[in-house]
Amino acid sequence: MGEQPRRRHSPAVYRRRRIAVLLLALIVIAGIVWLVIAQPWRALADMLSAPAPSPTATETAATPSASGSPSPSATPAPSPSPSSTEPAKPQPCDPAVIDLVPVVHGETFETKPVTLSIRLTNTGSVDCTLDVGTSKQRFVITSGQDTWWRSTDCQSEPSDMIVTLAAGQTVESAEPLTWDQTRSDVSTCGNENRPRAPRGGAAYHLHVEVGEVKAKQTAQFFLR
Repeated sequence: MGEQPRRRHSPAVYRRRRIAVLLLALIVIAGIVWLVIAQPWRALADMLSAPAPSPTATETAATPSASGSPSPSATPAPSPSPSSTEPAKPQPCDPAVIDLVPVVHGETFETKPVTLSIRLTNTGSVDCTLDVGTSKQRFVITSGQDTWWRSTDCQSEPSDMIVTLAAGQTVESAEPLTWDQTRSDVSTCGNENRPRAPRGGAAYHLHVEVGEVKAKQTAQFFLR
């Protein structure tokens, strides 16, 4: 059989093909024009080269440092002033709140010296200071109406000693005095033959004072 002749397309088909090619060309041209005008690659380059944003002041203050301590921007808490933390210094004691008691270390003595002390109690509600030095202490021993001994008659190098007595605190002499059972007199301090106090059961009383504070009672003892 002989070869059939090829069928030719109609003019309308060729016209549609030409229109499609023309539309494709227009799309390509429009894309090229947009790239030239918009230049999207420049915005991308600016984005890549821009520095990282720094944290705001609020973020910096709220974020703790690596060591856990507050950042320098945090406001430190005010510290108390020295005047608000220092306690008030105690004032001198009112003699009315000091209870003074004479103390004799023993009740009956023969030939040994008599040992004497004082006991102080702050009966007030606040701490206070008191001079309890030997310059303020006064021990007196009497028998009846006769005064036999005064600690101030032959005292050497008296001194001051300020102590603080807490409210309700009681203290006693650290170093007791001794009485050698002889009569004291400022004119016989170096005399070894001073008159001796009678014994045989005779009763004696110790009176004490510390500055303006006087004991309300005496301490009794006996010599045998």
